[in-house]
Amino acid sequence: MPDAPAWRIALPHTAAAVPMARALVRTALTEADAPADRDTAELLTAELVANAVEHTRACAPIELVVELLADGCQVEVHDGDPRPPGDLTGPRDDAHPDPWQEHGRGLLLLRALSSGCGHRRTERGKAVWFTLPARPAAVPLRGPAV
Repeated sequence: MPDAPAWRIALPHTAAAVPMARALVRTALTEADAPADRDTAELLTAELVANAVEHTRACAPIELVVELLADGCQVEVHDGDPRPPGDLTGPRDDAHPDPWQEHGRGLLLLRALSSGCGHRRTERGKAVWFTLPARPAAVPLRGPAV
């Protein structure tokens, strides 16, 4: 069975990585006519990349991997810090972040909007990932019977 189509890109360790990652995800999913929701993929990718930029050393590389699956897509963000990103398995007691705080919503969004998410150690640190299912096929709207 052939490997699934995938895109990889090294990202700068700056705030510029977020729009670059969003653009890559949108382009990859559009060019491949992937069945996953592009807007959700962009949003969750932006959260993961922003976390990698904020929580890792400035010299640590960040890499984005977008993989097409038969039933959706998987996005991974690799960084040089082996520490886990937090609890990706389910809601916690603090599942309702303070609405006045800038931080604290990324992992909540990831858990709520993806069909699966997690992290794994890599040779150089960790990869944090999420999967999105294929969108349901659009049902054509029928006009009024004449």
